Amino acid sequence: MLSATSYILNDIIDYPFDKKHPAKSKRPIAAGQLSIPDGTFVVFVLSLTALILSLFFSISFFFIAFIFLLLHFFYSLYFKQKPVLDIFAISFSFMLRAFAGQMITGYHIQIWLILTIFFASLFIASVKRHAELVNHGTATRSTLSKYKETLLLFMTSTFATMTITSYSLYTFLETPPLIQTNLSETFSFVVPDFEARKWLMVTIPLVVYGIARYAQLLYEKEQGEAPEKIITQDKSLIVTMAIWGIIVTSLIYVF
Repeated sequence: MLSATSYILNDIIDYPFDKKHPAKSKRPIAAGQLSIPDGTFVVFVLSLTALILSLFFSISFFFIAFIFLLLHFFYSLYFKQKPVLDIFAISFSFMLRAFAGQMITGYHIQIWLILTIFFASLFIASVKRHAELVNHGTATRSTLSKYKETLLLFMTSTFATMTITSYSLYTFLETPPLIQTNLSETFSFVVPDFEARKWLMVTIPLVVYGIARYAQLLYEKEQGEAPEKIITQDKSLIVTMAIWGIIVTSLIYVF
């Protein structure tokens, strides 16, 4: 609900630019299907309802939810107009989602995994800004006039490297909580100290390939403007993520 609130608010503020965008012009507010007063009312209702519901989970979750909402309001009204600061605000938004999950479940998220989320979000946001600049120039987003393509290429490369580094350190330095099963004893007998070994490191090549493939789609086809479409439509990325999920799930819950 809070995410929906942030997207609707963003569409309200951006509707003059969205009208010039070939895809965003079809959104309800930009297309005139939903008036700005009605959209504002929806933002108010969703925000209030979500914050009240968050109190039923915990005070900590309410605090994270409030900060998340506040961040997106400031992003839509101010941060998105500032180059570099806008993509950092997006990254912090994804980190807050992770912290919210931690508050709900009580599971501790290791610092290197948090940093992986942070840098991966910066990488995806940089890719998106680059695609917007190349495909549409500055017509669909005012802050793009303050970006240079060379800067975006530098940030994309830097954040991709930091994502891989952080994830690699996570798999090497941190041991996720493992569930004991009947197979655990068998594997410990076949491979001494099986659980103590850094098995998560076998997933590093998958992460490296996933980032490389994502970058390939950006530079060859300029598809980085819609990360949700890349992740859900590219067969190579889907297979890579599926294999990664199977390996991680197996290591934690099976072996």
